[in-house]
Amino acid sequence: MSILNSVIKLFVGDKQQKDLKILQPVVESTKKFEAEFAKLSHDELRGKTIEFKNKIAAATAEFNSKIETLEEEAKSAEIDRQEDIYAEIDNLKDEAYKISEEVLLEIMPEAFAVMKETAKRFVENEEIEVTATPFDRELSAERDNITLEDEKAYWANSWDAAGKPVTWDMVHYDVQLIGGSVLHQGKIAEMMTGEGKTLVSTLPVYLNALTGNGVHVVTVNDYLAKRDKAWMGPIFEFHGLSTDCIDYHQPNSDARRKAYNADITYGTNNEFGFDYLRDNMASSKDDLVQRAPNYAIIDEVDSVLIDDARTPLIISGPVPKGDVHEFNELKPLVADLVTLQKQHLVSVLAEAKKLIAAGDDKEGGKLLLRVYRGLPKNKALIKFLSQEGIKQILQKTENFYMQDNNKLMPEVDEDLWFVVEEKNNQIDLTDKGIAHLSEKTNNDTFFVLPDIGVKIGEIDESEDAPEKKAALKEELYKDFSIKSERIHTMNQLLKAYTVFEKDVEYVVMDNKVMIVDEQTGRIMDGRRYSDGLHQAIEAKENVKIEDATQTFATVTLQNYFRMYRKLSGMTGTAITEAGEFWEIYKLDVVEIPTNKPIARDDKEDLVYKTAREKYNAVIDDIVKLVEQKRPVLVGTTSVEISELLGRMLQMRKIPHNILNAKLHKREADVVAEAGKPGQVTIATNMAGRGTDIKLTEEVKAAGGLAIIGTERHDSRRVDRQLRGRAGRQGDVGSSQFYVALDDNLMRLFGSDRIAKMMDRMGLKEGEVIQHSMITKSIERAQKKVEENNFGIRKRLLEYDDIMNAQREFVYKRRRHALDGKRLQVDIANMIYDTCESIVNSNKGVKDFQNFEFELIRFSSMTSPFSEEEFEKLSEKEITDKLYEIITEHYKNKIARNAEIAFPVIKNVFENEGDRYERIVVPFTDGIKTLQVVTNLKEAYESNGKSLINDFEKNITLAIIDENWKDHLRKMDDLKQSVQNASYEQKDPLLIYKFEAFELFKTTVDEINKEVLSFLFKGELPTQDSSQISEARQQKREKLNLRKDDVQNSTEQAISNSRQQQHEPVETIVRERPKIGRNERVTIKNVMSGAEKEVKYKQAIPLIEKGEWVLKS
Repeated sequence: MSILNSVIKLFVGDKQQKDLKILQPVVESTKKFEAEFAKLSHDELRGKTIEFKNKIAAATAEFNSKIETLEEEAKSAEIDRQEDIYAEIDNLKDEAYKISEEVLLEIMPEAFAVMKETAKRFVENEEIEVTATPFDRELSAERDNITLEDEKAYWANSWDAAGKPVTWDMVHYDVQLIGGSVLHQGKIAEMMTGEGKTLVSTLPVYLNALTGNGVHVVTVNDYLAKRDKAWMGPIFEFHGLSTDCIDYHQPNSDARRKAYNADITYGTNNEFGFDYLRDNMASSKDDLVQRAPNYAIIDEVDSVLIDDARTPLIISGPVPKGDVHEFNELKPLVADLVTLQKQHLVSVLAEAKKLIAAGDDKEGGKLLLRVYRGLPKNKALIKFLSQEGIKQILQKTENFYMQDNNKLMPEVDEDLWFVVEEKNNQIDLTDKGIAHLSEKTNNDTFFVLPDIGVKIGEIDESEDAPEKKAALKEELYKDFSIKSERIHTMNQLLKAYTVFEKDVEYVVMDNKVMIVDEQTGRIMDGRRYSDGLHQAIEAKENVKIEDATQTFATVTLQNYFRMYRKLSGMTGTAITEAGEFWEIYKLDVVEIPTNKPIARDDKEDLVYKTAREKYNAVIDDIVKLVEQKRPVLVGTTSVEISELLGRMLQMRKIPHNILNAKLHKREADVVAEAGKPGQVTIATNMAGRGTDIKLTEEVKAAGGLAIIGTERHDSRRVDRQLRGRAGRQGDVGSSQFYVALDDNLMRLFGSDRIAKMMDRMGLKEGEVIQHSMITKSIERAQKKVEENNFGIRKRLLEYDDIMNAQREFVYKRRRHALDGKRLQVDIANMIYDTCESIVNSNKGVKDFQNFEFELIRFSSMTSPFSEEEFEKLSEKEITDKLYEIITEHYKNKIARNAEIAFPVIKNVFENEGDRYERIVVPFTDGIKTLQVVTNLKEAYESNGKSLINDFEKNITLAIIDENWKDHLRKMDDLKQSVQNASYEQKDPLLIYKFEAFELFKTTVDEINKEVLSFLFKGELPTQDSSQISEARQQKREKLNLRKDDVQNSTEQAISNSRQQQHEPVETIVRERPKIGRNERVTIKNVMSGAEKEVKYKQAIPLIEKGEWVLKS
């Protein structure tokens, strides 16, 4: 592969070199300005920022002037003209943005030179004297590093950075200028650990903040957000740019709104996303905190856009009967089933060992495969598979039984109660398992799903009355729903017992199941596995099973960050996922060279046959390194392994610290000691990201920090993060990974060639193999995993893209209602769409009576057409005329409402205007009453018109929110139910797209009709001022914020390795055997009763249309 890469580079060229060649002129140009700016006084240097801002303002002035003129015109324009005006305004805003980007690119070298010169002056001067500006005076009241004296301000070069005193000592290197220009271009800068990514970000942040549209710096946790804001803030504030951090302030508060209005805003990825959702649940314009997303720089971009991308942010609330489930009822059945299988397979494994030892590989291999399919994580099985030649027997047997589309596999599975497909994360109950459960429950159909198509056919063929047929169908659907939910619960419990291990994928703390992030090793507080899996694990661990909740608002981080006009990121490990960054986010990855050459010695992997040999070798290596007085960082992939190694070191009497999810509170103390001579630190991946281990001169002389990896992670990025702890800024150090053939990665995806090679070489227990070819083979296994991960994330994104299109439509309507400016256009569109809907649904079937009935329901108006005209005119003609008549009718209705309400408003204002500022006015449509909040003075001065505007806003918001919540619940149900389509050999995603479109069309139609119905019928119940009261601050409903995890265990991260289908498949038990696509079947026409024999694949489209059914 390396030879092929060399040949490609020879002809095509090296991407990194090409990127650097393009960016080098920026460095040269910056250096020229740097020499020029060195001669400027401190005040003149600060004056450059004002100069840049004026230049941007001048370039966009024409567009902003046109926008102001159009907005003024829109206030009095007709509806059709308003729509054109707002479309023109949107285009002008896009044009203004393009022009401002051109100006930023032009001034980039100058702006970078200003930042570098500022950094240099803070290094060289303990205090900088400048002429005090109003901004300096404002800051001096809050900042200790700024003092005032007459007309002068004094900026000290020391300040508090999140509780830690710092003295500024950094000046940008040339490679950091390259990194800054990459970030400004909306790309990802891959910079090695220790290369100063936080300092690099100051360059594009300053440049883009000059537009005044806001820059967001996104971090992975609140500690980093607060630290970076406090650390870098003074450099920006020196130039008059305001900075803030959203994590300092409470959600929906004025302080948080102020933070978003700052020129530069720091915060965590979750809080930015949750604020977006909260804003789109706001009931008043005053509750909004965010501005339109402009430019974001994401620190540790791979962690946010790849690891966290599959975790939707969800705001949820209680759901009726949320505590009703069958986890506790089914748990004993599952526990019994798993125990039965475990006990049985112990004897099966013993028999397999005997047969293989006797040379009967065929029968012994079959039994071995049975154990593997029954309990793939059985430790005795894993140990046996590490012996010479055993894994080859298993693979050969598996290949034999998998041929012809698993035709012979039932022979292997017949003795099992359930089958675990570890590679594609699927668990299926066998006939034996179903029989056992039926016996235990005394119900033969307890876990058997009825075949809906066949049963419906039987009901339709029966001679029962239509009412009885409808009742039978309803009963059938109810039975199907209960049983599919039961099978789903059973499936999740089986996964919890067989695939998910305590202290590996999760820990139990404070009587709660807490997920451990496989990428960082940290506890992910508030995150839960989706789809009922978390509740299944809670049942298994005998902790409180949390109630189910209903989604009120949701977005994935993928779709949230794709809303920004410009997005960039920085990390030390992005190049391995460059394809995914480009395909999903259109982000190019540019590798930035290091400031000093890397002196770390990265050794080839050491491969052992078993984990026991591997861990013994690790301990021996640690002992040697401690004797050399070198600090050692031992990386593990789970809490369980970190504790095992801790016990082994205790037996050798080697002092050490352990850092894992259970001990996360000691992180700062452990990291502070990790660089001391002879110090051993055992850590999960927590030590990989954002950890800076400082080394003394004594340690550097001894050979630097030694990294020992006890296992290769599924993702190469995590291994590179661990390696990156050593060799920072040219320091010496070493890294060594230890691998065993029974590690998860090697067991599932490792090349068979490694196992065969070790067998051929006759390696004995404890002997090791080390070669570059082996290391490359392991990296190929990791690539397989990464490809599968990408497939899962892409599949999730395809589902969320459908949801996202709907979300954007609804949230846009909400914003228009909150703002009020474009609401009239939306109401006009609602009227037209509803007219079109009722005309289209009734004209085709010539149902004039229903047309008139629907018209009265939504507009309180009889048909302006006679039945003869209705039949004679075309659909388009009726719709257009109806729209004009109803629009005129609506204008008259609104004007009449304002006239009726004004005397009441006048009475309240003249008698109690000094007591009330905002009032609540009740409106009713005769069925329900809605409280409308309005400003009393404005309502009085506008003769009641502002009250009617608020009435329109409130009605629209209330009805959109009510219907949107229902729609989200239906979409959740749909996503789960479409998985059954895979059993009909259909793509669940295609079914989901079609069904989601129909659902959304119905929801929008419903929203339109309900909004218009209330607007046409809504009025003050009585013309009495006593019904009007003061508007009080409403208490916010307590909602849950969480991130639903899409089952990120090792096995699930690499799910579906052998399938293109990337969605988890639920266990479904059929009443009839599975039919092959080419098998001949008899189908029956439901209308004529005619029968014919065809291949099953030809029957599928006929059955789907509902015209034919399978004959049983």
